[in-house]
Order: sequence, then C-alpha cells, then structure tokens
Amino acid sequence: QVQLVESGGGLVQAGGSLRLSCAASGRTFSSYAMGWFRQAPGKEREFVAHISWSGGNTYYRDSVKGRFTISRDNAKNTVYLQMNSLKPEDTAVYYCATESAVVAGRYDYWGQGTQVTVSS
Repeated sequence: QVQLVESGGGLVQAGGSLRLSCAASGRTFSSYAMGWFRQAPGKEREFVAHISWSGGNTYYRDSVKGRFTISRDNAKNTVYLQMNSLKPEDTAVYYCATESAVVAGRYDYWGQGTQVTVSS
C-alpha cells in the first residue's frame, strides 16, 4: 500500500511558475514509476507527465513539453512537477499516482489532488 499527498498548488498569474510535490509513504516508493495527471472542471482527467522508477526516463503530454519538468528524489520519497510559463488552460486539480508494476499504463494509487489556478 502506498499513500500519496500532493502539495504546492495555488493561484498564479499567467507566465508564472509553481512547483508541485507528491510525498509518498512506504518503503517501496523507489520501485514505482510515477505519473502526474490533471482534471479541469467539466473535463476528463488527463495525463501530464511520467517518470520511471530511476528518474532516467520521462515523457510529457505535448501541451506541456518545454514548460513542465517532472523529477523525483527517491531518498525523500517525493516526486515533483516544476511548472513554468503557466497558462490559464493549465488550471486544474493535479494528481500524482503510482504506475502498476504489472500492467504498464495502469495507475493504482492516487493522491487527493492539489488545485492549480492560473489567472489571465
């Protein structure tokens, strides 16, 4: 069992930056690939970024490439999402999740989310 707690959300003006954190409990954190997702009001949840268990491989949805960076510190059981050049369309609740070790692309454990609001 893994518990995830996101933090770092808030209100920021367009063009600004935020750094989200996702703190995980459990000694097996370093064995999980991790993902960040977001859900805007009235929309489906969408994938944002993914990082391998070692941090050596990352990938992003096209709309955030070059602006967002996912990273992790396994010693601190934490994964981060650095968000720069934020746009109003980035407004959403952001969630972190652990990827299943058995089924690629399936995410098993989720945090409660943190709100990001970007004003124009």
